[in-house]
Amino acid sequence: ARSEVLAAEAASCLNRAMAALRDIWEEIGIPEEQRLERTDVVKKHIKSLLDMMVAEEESLKERLLKSIALCRKELDTLCRELQLAPFETEEESTILQMEKNLRTRVEVLQKQKRDRKQELKALQEQDRDLCDILCTALFSIDTGSVPSLEDLDRYRRHVASLNTLKEQRREEFVSNKRQIILLMEELDHTPDTSFERDVVCEDEEAFCLSKDNIVALQNLLQQLEARRALNEAVCAELRARIVALWERLQIPEEERESSAVH
Repeated sequence: ARSEVLAAEAASCLNRAMAALRDIWEEIGIPEEQRLERTDVVKKHIKSLLDMMVAEEESLKERLLKSIALCRKELDTLCRELQLAPFETEEESTILQMEKNLRTRVEVLQKQKRDRKQELKALQEQDRDLCDILCTALFSIDTGSVPSLEDLDRYRRHVASLNTLKEQRREEFVSNKRQIILLMEELDHTPDTSFERDVVCEDEEAFCLSKDNIVALQNLLQQLEARRALNEAVCAELRARIVALWERLQIPEEERESSAVH
């Protein structure tokens, strides 16, 4: 293996260095006793360096094992919160690869958790706004836990249905409001209740589109239409009496035409 070749080269480098040191000491004429002392110092330096390197790699291994344990624990929690099956790791993989796989999986699930909670928050804001306008109850969902994909799908469909209902009621309100204003002008009727004033108010967005308000709006329109029908009936009766009086009094056609514009 390549690592074994490198290890052999490292040992060879050490032997060459020691041989070179011995040659230098011999040329200098350093006594044997001092050579032994110097050799011992070199050995201690090398041993200290190698011990430090081994300790650093052991520390790396411990950090990886600790990270694996923490990732496993975090994954168990995330899988429960997201209602997913437990994550299975390849037991034959190395410590380094296992730590990377677990850490990557944790990051993926954490993002899923954030995305679900952010979508839930956005749906709740839309739901509150729609419920304020439509006077309906809020969607029932557990906000203390991470919503499931099925929960979010149901919530999306619920909000979509409320938006559809809002548009339907808004169209009905605008249509009825237009007819009510025309009838009030025709009947020379001034809005005299708070509800009637809310109906004819220019700010259409401020009108509450509750079911009761839509029913009240329809009732108001029917009342005004009934009043107009009654007025038309009275007018028709009066016109018929006028015509009868004209006939009885033998009023000339010219005078009748001058009055006909009324």
